[in-house]
Amino acid sequence: MTRSRADAPTRHPRHERRGEPRLPAVVATLVAVGLYVALPQRLLIAPRYILPALELLLLIPLVAFNPRRLTRQTRATRALSLGLVFVIAASNLVALGLLVRDLVSAGSSDGKSLLLAALQVWLTNVIVFGLAYWELDRGGPVSRTQAPRAELPLADFRFSQDENHDAVQEVADGASVKSDWVPTLVDYLYVSVTNSTAFSPTDTMPLSSRMKLLMSVESVSALVTSLLVVARAVSVLH
Repeated sequence: MTRSRADAPTRHPRHERRGEPRLPAVVATLVAVGLYVALPQRLLIAPRYILPALELLLLIPLVAFNPRRLTRQTRATRALSLGLVFVIAASNLVALGLLVRDLVSAGSSDGKSLLLAALQVWLTNVIVFGLAYWELDRGGPVSRTQAPRAELPLADFRFSQDENHDAVQEVADGASVKSDWVPTLVDYLYVSVTNSTAFSPTDTMPLSSRMKLLMSVESVSALVTSLLVVARAVSVLH
């Protein structure tokens, strides 16, 4: 439900928040898993269902621990969530490498399947890096909503809402300082999409070295997919 401007200036102590819904992250993860399962066999480093099964095994206890909203975490669940993102990211980067190798060395003439595989790898790249940003920034989704601002780790990203408090009234009312705004998964997926299409930050700036490194890896991966893989596939079609 859309909040009115009258409600925006009302601060809500962060420790009283209900936490982010679990469902969006589960859907994003399942989409990434499904995209991997649908890749051609030559782009997989193991039998088709081995890595997806591992990813689901990591996801199940996370859902069981916070089935509806992300309000609590332990060191174990934190490690599981980061491990899940790492497995998806690593398998997708390997798939990208195998796709490039196949194009360069094998000279495959199956242009349509190459285009589809390139799209799958690119879309998985967007999802998994969005999940990585979401998991790491300011201590993760649980920390962002449950801890007081004074206890939050240093921010990895600077969103426009973080600096809008001195803008015109209708913009300032939604700023972090006035409304206690915090980013959600959608915000990080947007960052990932813009980084994968513009190959650089747009309205959200990375602040930490680890985020600059992650965004660099994502940009290079997207650039390789867009310029090399897709261009070669299109040339094969001609």
